[in-house]
This record gives sequence, C-alpha cells and structure tokens, in this order.
Amino acid sequence: MTYFSRVLKKFPRLFWISNIIELFERWAWYGFYSGFFALYLTSAKEDGALGFSNVEKGTIMGTGSMILYLLPVISGAIADRVGYKKILMLSFTTYILSFIMLSRFESFGAIFAAFILLAVAGALFKPIIAGTVARVTDKETSSLGFGIFYMVVNIGGFLGPFVAGMIYKNSWDNVFYVSIAAIAVNYLMVLFIYREPAVAETDKTLVQNLGIAFRNIGITLTDWRYLLFLLIIGVFWTAYNQLYYSFPVFLEAWVNLDRMSLTLGLDPGRITPVTISSLASFFIILFQLIISSITAKFRPLNSIMTGIFIFAFGLGIMFANLNPWIIVLGVLIFSIGEMASSPKIQEYVGGIAPSDRKALYMGTALLPIAIGHLGAGWISGKPFTVMADKLFLLKRAVAENGFDIPAISGTFTQTDYYARAQELFGMNSQQLTRYLWDTYHPSRVWVLFTAIAVAASVMLFLYDRFVLKGREVSGK
Repeated sequence: MTYFSRVLKKFPRLFWISNIIELFERWAWYGFYSGFFALYLTSAKEDGALGFSNVEKGTIMGTGSMILYLLPVISGAIADRVGYKKILMLSFTTYILSFIMLSRFESFGAIFAAFILLAVAGALFKPIIAGTVARVTDKETSSLGFGIFYMVVNIGGFLGPFVAGMIYKNSWDNVFYVSIAAIAVNYLMVLFIYREPAVAETDKTLVQNLGIAFRNIGITLTDWRYLLFLLIIGVFWTAYNQLYYSFPVFLEAWVNLDRMSLTLGLDPGRITPVTISSLASFFIILFQLIISSITAKFRPLNSIMTGIFIFAFGLGIMFANLNPWIIVLGVLIFSIGEMASSPKIQEYVGGIAPSDRKALYMGTALLPIAIGHLGAGWISGKPFTVMADKLFLLKRAVAENGFDIPAISGTFTQTDYYARAQELFGMNSQQLTRYLWDTYHPSRVWVLFTAIAVAASVMLFLYDRFVLKGREVSGK
C-alpha cells in the first residue's frame, strides 16, 4: 500500500466535509473579490455599477481587507471558547446579509459599511476550517492534509472568479446570487452534517482567552528581527494585491480582450478582466507541486527573494502592454513568483519560531497580509488614478486641448462624457483609447508596482546580509 493511499484512508469524514465547506466559501469570496469587486465599485452607474473613484475603491477594499486579516486572532480565540459550529453559523449568516447589502446599497458609506461587515464574516470563518483540519489530523496525516486543504483553497479561488467572469456582463447581481448560493450550501452543510471537532476541556473564560491571545502576540512582536521581517513581507503583499485592486480596472479600461475571444472562437465579451485574473489561481493548481519540489532545495529566504523578483517581472508585464496574450504570460510569471515565495514565507516563520511559540508566530504571519492590503488600497487609489485611470487622463486631455465638456452628473453620465469627447476629438472609442495610451502612457504604472515588489526583494537581501548575516535563526 502506497503512502498516499494509506494516509488517505486515515482522514475522518469531518476532514472531507471541512474541505468541501472551504471550497464553497472560497468560491463565494473570490468569485466576488477577485476582479469583480474592483470593477463593480468603479464601473459607470449607467451600466448598473457604482461609479466610485479609484480612491474610494482603494479605501473600501484596503480597509475591509485589512480587517479581514487582523480579526482572526480574536475570532479564533472566540471560536475556541464558544465552539466552531456556532461561529460558522454566525459567519455564514453574516456573509449572506453582507452580499445582499452590497448588491442593493449604492452610497459610498453604505457600501463601505457592508464590506466591513463582509470582512467580519470572512474573519469569523478564516480560522475555523484550518483549525478543524489541524484537530482531525495527526503527525502522520497533517502534511498531506494541509496539502489537500491548500489545493482546495486554490480550486475555489479559481472556480469562483472564472464563473463570475462569464456571468457578470449580463447582470452584476448574478455574481452576488452565485456567492449567496455557495454560502447557502455551506449553511446547510454546517447545520446538518458538520460536527464539532474534539477539543481539550479548558476552564478559561472568553475574556481570558482573548487576553492570552493579545499577550502572546505582544510577546512575539518584541522579537525585533521577526517584526522587521513581517514589515518587509507587508511590502511584498502591497504589490501582490494589485492583482485584485488595479489589474481588473486596468484591463477593463485599456485592453481589448475581444481579440482573444475571437482568436479562441468565442463570442465577444466571453473573456473578461475577471476571467484573466482567475488564471492566477488556475496556474497555481497546475504548477504548485512542481514549483514546490524545486524550491525545496533552497533556503526559505533565498526562495522568497527569488520568487518576489520573478513575481515583480510578471507584474510589470501585466501592466506594460495591450496584448492580451502577453498579459496572460505575465500572469503566469506572476503566479510562478507567488508559488516560489508565498508558501516559503509560512515555512520560514515556522522554522525561526522557538519550539514553544510556533503557533504564536504562525498566527502573527497574517499581519503582513493586513499591512499589504492597507498599502495596496492606498497605491491603487490616488497614485493609480494619476498614472493610469482612463477617465482621469481623458479629462486631462480635454482640458489640455481647450475643449469644454459638462461635468459628469445624474443627467450627464460617464457614457455621455466619453461620447462627447469622441465627437470633439473626431475619434471612435478605440482610436480615443489609443490616443490616450500613446499620449499619457498609463502603462508606466508598471514601474510603480514593480518597484514596490523589487524593493521588498532587495530589503530581504539586506535583511539576510546584515541582520541575519546569512544565517537563519533556528527555532529550537
């Protein structure tokens, strides 16, 4: 009997149920978040979207996503005391309410509040299934168990946005309906099938659990070398998250994806920015085991530095041209860099953590992702607007050419503004887009995003050279 077949038979029923729940939750989250949400926030109101600015988009996504990665420290402590099943039910109820609110609200304040609530739902969920997998696996089964869990996360991360990319052009609400349906499936599974995993009895109260969690985080972050590492990785995540914050908006504004659709024999509109964004998860599903087998031969820090540098090159390609096929190549290179770096971050943290504080260190490993979302929200706001926002650059061109077009309002829409600009410039839509591209060079935004990623790689090199002096601290 092979190792895989022997270990697979040892997984209890709850392990597989938990992975199915994770799959549907990731489907619901990424189907909404990966590409679609940024477009929904910034696309024109007359098209059924919200018509927010990139600054407003960055504020909403950055703040909410930061909360999503900060709260699990608290929600995990609550779940350990209250029970996993109760927290899952609360999470899914909040998920459904939040999706309904996001599909119906229109004002900035209401959408901001609804997304914060959605982030809370996600934060309630995030530690539960990973905790369940940890509880139902042992020393022999945990490695394969978490490998399966990671693969399931990426399958959901691909299927959600891939399906969303096919349906949102017909109606923005379709994506919300699918996400609600996915969470509803989980709601029923938790209600009737999921069982609370076994846990050791404790006499500590909820307040005591929270106090212990915060005290342990404080102790962990007094390790200044580790804190510096977390801050550097936060820079990496700032660049990485442009996949969600800026990339779909950039594609929608500048790249004619119908060329790719026609080449593949598909109807125009079948390939969307959300479809292209979903390929990042698809490539991870295909190549993660290969990349992991290669990076296993290298020190974690070397792999992280190299991976970030590769990722930076792919990120540059994604924003530097108008050819959709080259852009897909950029997404592939981007994904290879992520596969070489992101898992190694977890490995590095686990390796340097003292043996009696490994769980604490792993818990704080989410902090750089929170920092990265906050930074990504800001970078995708005003800096992206000035460099690459199509409407901003069109208004600049109108002013510089001495034209006069009414401001966008309830009676004069964004579509009206573009139509009037085409009349004044004597160009059709594609010609005007090309004129703005050649005149203002929005592709230069790649320099900003790539520079952030390269800076993270360089800072890690300096960290390794001058702080660690080429030696990784053993967590014994």
